[in-house]
Order: sequence, then C-alpha cells, then structure tokens
Amino acid sequence: MTRVDHRHRHLERIAEVRAGRVPEKVGYPIRVRETEVVRTTWIGGGLLRVTLGGPGTEGFEAHAPDEHVKLVFREPDGSLRLPEPNGAMLKWPRPAPTSREYTVRRYDPATGELDIDVAAHPGGLASDWALAAKPGAVVHVAGPPGGLIVPHAYDRYLLAGDITALPAMARWLEELPRDARGWVFAEVGDAGEEIGLSAPDGFEVHWLHRGDRPAGTGDLLAAAVTGVRVPAGERVYVWAAGEAGQLKPLRRWVREELGLDRADHDITGYWKVGVADFDEDD
Repeated sequence: MTRVDHRHRHLERIAEVRAGRVPEKVGYPIRVRETEVVRTTWIGGGLLRVTLGGPGTEGFEAHAPDEHVKLVFREPDGSLRLPEPNGAMLKWPRPAPTSREYTVRRYDPATGELDIDVAAHPGGLASDWALAAKPGAVVHVAGPPGGLIVPHAYDRYLLAGDITALPAMARWLEELPRDARGWVFAEVGDAGEEIGLSAPDGFEVHWLHRGDRPAGTGDLLAAAVTGVRVPAGERVYVWAAGEAGQLKPLRRWVREELGLDRADHDITGYWKVGVADFDEDD
C-alpha cells in the first residue's frame, strides 16, 4: 500500500487560498521551541526587536502577516511549564503557563533568525524581559498555530492599528503585490515612534500622533479610518488590530457602512486597557 505524505498539505492549501477569492485560516503543525536571544534592536522609538535563533528555530514556518507565537516565561518561583506535543497540536498545562502573544515579524530560513517586535511599556512582563534580554538568554516559543491567508484578489486593502499592530502591518505591506492599492492608518505617540514601511506605491500611509493622550484612549484612529471612501464597485479587505475598545467603532463601520461580508475583514483586539494578558478569544 502506498502511503500518502500529508505533512505538507497545509502548504498546498495556503497556495490554493492565496490564489482564490476568499480568505481562510490555515493551520500549521505547532511546535514549542527553545530559542536564544541573538540581539535586540530599537525599531523607531517604541518597538524593541528581539531576534531569536539557535537550533530550535530550524524548520519554523511563517506564512501569514498576522500569525502569532507565544513566548513562554518562567513562573515567579523559577519553574518552567511548557506545553507538550499532541499530534499536530500542543497540549497546554492547567493552569496555563505564563506567556505573552506576539506577531511573527520575520523568519529567515537561511539564518534561522526569528524577529519579534515588542511594544515597550513600563511594567509589561514581555516588555521588561525584552529590555533586559542579553544575547544567549533562553526563551521558549510556541506556535504559530496557523494564520489567516488572504488572497491577493482585492481591489484595495485597508490596514489600521496602534503600535502593537505595526509589526503585522509592516509585514502585510512587504508581502502584498507591488501593484496593490489601499490605505494604512497607524496610531503612535509621536513622530519618534514611526517606522519605515515598504508600502506599495498605490498605498496612502497615514501616521496618527496621539501626543500626550494615554495609549488605548480616544477616537483618533476610528475617526481617521471611518473617513475613508471606497470607490464604487471596488472590493476591499479591512484588517485592524490594537486596543479592543478602540476597535469597536470599526467593527460597526465595516458591517453597517461598508457592508462587508465576514470573510472580508479581520478586526482583532490585541490588548485592553487595564487587563494583563488580554486574550480576545477567552
């Protein structure tokens, strides 16, 4: 009997979805990996890039701009509790280990380097860890569990978010076709937090400065995004992420004003004011 190798079926499915018309989440085989810090680098004034490497990153997969991993940290008593392999998935201990979720900014299979961009803020577990991290420091990475594959068949793309969404938006812009068109709205504290973006020429990039207003407050982002007028007859895809409360007006806007189907937008709360380790899926 001939055995069929299904190990790379997800790669075939990703290619099929990318060439189609409708976005779809595609799962990847999940692993937990022991990695080590290679270096840290400031990206603008608000993002600290932690580059991870070592033998544990070999075979890592990166296929979608907003895919994520969990950084698993030691408990206050120094113990380390890790998920265990369970087929193509992971079985997580209960209660859940201390972890934080981050976008995969870049993976280079040639060097094995994995970049995670952390929004620096006082008192944040991962932020404090990143600020103190030295080359050789060990951290375990779980995932990614898969990603949302969005076809390159839309007339325009609208990307919006705060500084926590910048890594994904930057990757979006790098991976879209060079003839793609659309809009980017990025809310940051000031010009010092702006970063270089490799946007296709057909994109309008808008930096929104909140000034002294605390992150996660106000309607600056929502007001700017909802002022967009999509040309009649064009098909648009909307992706937005950031503070959960600030995204509520955008959810209403895509449904009631743009009339988008559920498949044509993805709006995700990455964090919530006053809530540690916020998870929108909980």
